[in-house]
Amino acid sequence: MSEQPAATDAILAEAATKSGLVWLRPRGQARAWPAWHVWHEGAVVVVSGPGEQDLPPLDGDLDLLLRSKDTGARILTVPARGERLDPDDERWAPAVEALAGSRLNSHLLPAQLPAHWREVGAVVTRVEAAGAPTEQPGDYSTDSHAAPPPPTPATTAGWRPFHLRGRRRRRLFRRS
Repeated sequence: MSEQPAATDAILAEAATKSGLVWLRPRGQARAWPAWHVWHEGAVVVVSGPGEQDLPPLDGDLDLLLRSKDTGARILTVPARGERLDPDDERWAPAVEALAGSRLNSHLLPAQLPAHWREVGAVVTRVEAAGAPTEQPGDYSTDSHAAPPPPTPATTAGWRPFHLRGRRRRRLFRRS
């Protein structure tokens, strides 16, 4: 076994542990979704659903993108496999405890979150790396990775809003 997989695993674990946010892109989609997570037992664990982050279904193949917490630069892009954890699964309780401990700004206490997530039907997904990285230090793509904005009915074209006393006009000051 070469040192590359061990080094990649170490970078993955370090980046996922230090960062509070990962990007998840289901295969076949152009858009990546930001998700707060916890690194637990060698995988990224996320929760979504009512009252939590809005994520697409993450079952199956996806790309896991890790960025630097300090600079926002891409560190690693890894093919991954998402697996939904059911409340009856033995891995669900430890994963949810880890998630509850890192959950910020909840109106519930961390001890109450697992029961709440079970009650409202929140989806807990375990995302585990499933292959060699497609981007890593020393080997990054030159593509911009810019995704088209999601469709929305919002628009900025149209009449400018009313301003009391009119809009401020630019004045050019002349020297005498």
